[in-house]
Amino acid sequence: MTEISRLPGPVMELWEWQYQGQCRDADDTLFFHPEGERGSTRRRRAESAKAICHTCDVMVQCREQSLRVREPYGVWGGLSEDERSVILMARDNAVAARAS
Repeated sequence: MTEISRLPGPVMELWEWQYQGQCRDADDTLFFHPEGERGSTRRRRAESAKAICHTCDVMVQCREQSLRVREPYGVWGGLSEDERSVILMARDNAVAARAS
């Protein structure tokens, strides 16, 4: 489940960038896999979504937001669920290593 406590409050300046996303004009099913989708079908869908992300002016903001709130589903900021998971695990491990 998404960690909603990390979401920004209702301050327009914090989320207004989302209106500039290229994904706003795309079919949202491109960014979120249907239940049971696997293999090459899932990979092709995700690559198509990422292609849209890579043309987007707010890709970096989107990516950072998805990592900050630990978005569990979909393609965000050009990263799949699995790619975000790897980044977050590496960050968590780095924090744990510094703490010990």
